[in-house]
Amino acid sequence: MSETLSPAVARPDHITDAVFYDFDMFADPAYLANPHARILDMHKSAPPIFWTPRNGGHWMFVSHSANFEASRDVEKFSSEIVPQSKIKEMLAKLPPGAPHIPQPLPINIDPPDHTIYRAPLQRAFSPKAINELKGSIRELAISLIEGMKPKGSADFVSEVAEPLPVQVFLKMFGLPLEKQAAYRALVKEHMENIKNHDPAMIVRRMLKLTAIMKETILDRKENPKDDLISMLWQTRIGDRETTINDMENYCVVLFTAGLDTVVNGISLGAYHMATHPELQQQLRADPSQIPAATEEMLRRYTFTVPLRRVSNDIEFQGVQLKAGDRIMLFLPGADLDAKEYPNPEVYNHKRENSVHIAFGAGPHRCLGSHLARVELQVVYEELLTRLPAFSLDASKPVTFHGGHVVGPDHVWLKW
Repeated sequence: MSETLSPAVARPDHITDAVFYDFDMFADPAYLANPHARILDMHKSAPPIFWTPRNGGHWMFVSHSANFEASRDVEKFSSEIVPQSKIKEMLAKLPPGAPHIPQPLPINIDPPDHTIYRAPLQRAFSPKAINELKGSIRELAISLIEGMKPKGSADFVSEVAEPLPVQVFLKMFGLPLEKQAAYRALVKEHMENIKNHDPAMIVRRMLKLTAIMKETILDRKENPKDDLISMLWQTRIGDRETTINDMENYCVVLFTAGLDTVVNGISLGAYHMATHPELQQQLRADPSQIPAATEEMLRRYTFTVPLRRVSNDIEFQGVQLKAGDRIMLFLPGADLDAKEYPNPEVYNHKRENSVHIAFGAGPHRCLGSHLARVELQVVYEELLTRLPAFSLDASKPVTFHGGHVVGPDHVWLKW
């Protein structure tokens, strides 16, 4: 087991035995075998807030209350993992003519700057704008599912869960669909290396992401179309015009989020339905329950783990935190907390408390939540309408990945 984990770092003086727990969110064997089963076990065996020596040493906020409170308190828990003041100092030292180093904005900045950068995106991801896409999302879902149907068995991830949100996003963004395989491969590489905090490595990743989009970004400035890149060129950042640097910053964060997160949500939902034939039967008989089922699936299988930095030395829920400490907002743990959801391991889309934080909380709540909900609901509707009863293919076990976005690598279904 120790060979698969990252090296353990020395325990800082402020880490007591009461808050120490050894867990590697990227490589814990039990976590990779079944992430949400491991989380349920952690609620019994680990403190609600703990420090782990893996991946450079960091805190894990596991309880619902810790995640909800920290997500909303941007003064204590900053999204600027590297403070903007330090970034500006580093950028000022670059030699003349050095390329712009893109930053994933607005995710990695705090209000009020976060509010200014997020505002231009609100209209594109509003419920009204997303609902207008619902017809085209359904057409794509039908095409993918019908294409898979004659096979009798297929990897749902590669056949449906991956191409659907990726193609929807690329069309919204204005990027060429024929490059989707290259885009997706680049995002996977980025997510697999995100635990490496070496500044040079981070810069190389950011430059690689913008390089693959640069031609399209520049073209849309001169030849605008009906897409997100063109819209961003025509908007303003506060009281000034959008620059090429702004565009690269936007594109980095939208590109990685749009091409990765929802893939995992769709896959986890299909995985659950494949192992619960009674739920399939119930939803086929009454499709009006699918929206509620989608929300409970999001709670039961929450999949994102945002990162924060402690701004100053503080005491938080009885735990001493030091300035600069890294915090993992373990949202999958929050939504499986028995103190918030009785019998959290039980899937029940009629449960009394159905309000989850799968999309986060506070100012940084997921901008694409409306789009994700539509994609999830449409896929589940069409999957249950067009496929006969399906189950997991026992000859091809489901494999999972950890990290900042949790989910299955493959989900082989048969029908």
